Amino acid sequence: MSKHLMDYKDGESVDCFALIKDVSERQTKAGKPFLSLTFADESGELGGMLWDSTADDIQQFKPGVVVHVAGKRDSYRDKPQLNIDEVRLTNPGEPQDPALFVPHAPESTEQLKNDLRPYIRDIHNHDWQHVVNYMLKAHLPSFFTSPAAKTNHHAYAGGLAFHTLSILRLAKAVCGLYDSINRSLIYAGAILHDLGKTVELSGPVATQYTTVGTLLGHISIIDGEIVKACDALGIDSERGDMMLLRHVVLAHHGLMEYGSPVTPHLLEAEILHRLDELDASIMMVQSATAKVEAGEFTPRLFAMDNRAFYRPLPDELGTTNESENEDNVNKE
Repeated sequence: MSKHLMDYKDGESVDCFALIKDVSERQTKAGKPFLSLTFADESGELGGMLWDSTADDIQQFKPGVVVHVAGKRDSYRDKPQLNIDEVRLTNPGEPQDPALFVPHAPESTEQLKNDLRPYIRDIHNHDWQHVVNYMLKAHLPSFFTSPAAKTNHHAYAGGLAFHTLSILRLAKAVCGLYDSINRSLIYAGAILHDLGKTVELSGPVATQYTTVGTLLGHISIIDGEIVKACDALGIDSERGDMMLLRHVVLAHHGLMEYGSPVTPHLLEAEILHRLDELDASIMMVQSATAKVEAGEFTPRLFAMDNRAFYRPLPDELGTTNESENEDNVNKE
């Protein structure tokens, strides 16, 4: 069985099957064409340049195509890359199903569905609950298969539902600490806030931004769909409570320069924005530190203000054996 992309270390020869997740045509300073390729499998992603690309290369190496790739792993500016020796399409009898190379959420679809239901039941404003149910039904099954992003955080099959559920779990904890929070509003907003990504993104295989996603963005898309859902359900989309729900969704990126049409002007909108950022940040740092050895720094993460993150050694964290802790407690 061949190794996965991220099983290789710097200096090792790479020989494996992978999915082309992204590709862009470029030119050298001398005007010669080359392809910038991003390969992916369930272990992660690895980029590389295919120099002196031919017209056939440009035609056949497209996002979503499974290939056999050979070369050597290296690093450039602290970022792993592949020095490509050869890329070819797979032959009969070799892996060809793109779904085999797509990472998945750490929880099954069935578990995500089961854990989501109590939060929907806890939306006590019946019109908000009706809108949430209506829109989830309209976006099935893609809500449970879509990634939450093209790259960065939760960029895997089921990532959108897992990210949504993670925010709901965080919101439940926060609501338990502060009595003034409207639990129904933040739950409804959390479920709807990224639902437009089922339209904005092409899906979990070689994820790309769709035309409508690029032109409108998921926030504008979902607000428009909330209005349509209200019309279909006989609800006034400009009624006070519906305006509050729409605001929470519209403001969840926090700042206009980050894509929010408005900044948060409700407590629940501010909380959703912060929890959205928190969950995304935790996932990005966890994913990056999992790919380096203890005692090392990650490559700089562009989405985290270009910071590198350190993965501590176990003894630096002061970890102790649980049985030792129990013994100490018993002695006391």
